[in-house]
Amino acid sequence: MDYGKYKYESAVKARESRRNQAQTVVKEIKLRPKIDPHDYGTKKGHVERFLKAGDKVKVTIMFRGREQSRPELGFRLLQRLAADVEELGFVESQPKQDGRNMIMVIGPHRKKSETKAHAGQSHSRSVPSPRAATSAAPPPAASEPAADDAAVPGPA
Repeated sequence: MDYGKYKYESAVKARESRRNQAQTVVKEIKLRPKIDPHDYGTKKGHVERFLKAGDKVKVTIMFRGREQSRPELGFRLLQRLAADVEELGFVESQPKQDGRNMIMVIGPHRKKSETKAHAGQSHSRSVPSPRAATSAAPPPAASEPAADDAAVPGPA
């Protein structure tokens, strides 16, 4: 085998292995402790969309001023968000305080590569071939009278 052919085949194998890898993308959502209910719903919708796409979500709560003395408000908000998106993802890293911010990471239940595989399968339809329908058992012969017809008397 010559060296050029070996290099080509190793490059093809490397390309195939890269194609099958799932890229982990981390999206970030930033919240404040005193968030409005409608704004919370919007942010929760973004988190759900990211998790459905198979991406991890880093949820950051930013504390400013007096809010820094009440980290339990941020903790409760993160717990509420985790409970709301529980069917789509799981808490990968618990909430932890990092200076002025509190951070939590939520990962999807399924990996991105699995979601792509399932999406491809759902669009394919199986259409039965015409030969399969003709190879079925033939219908009963029409020349034989049915047992019910003999028992029914005709008009007199």
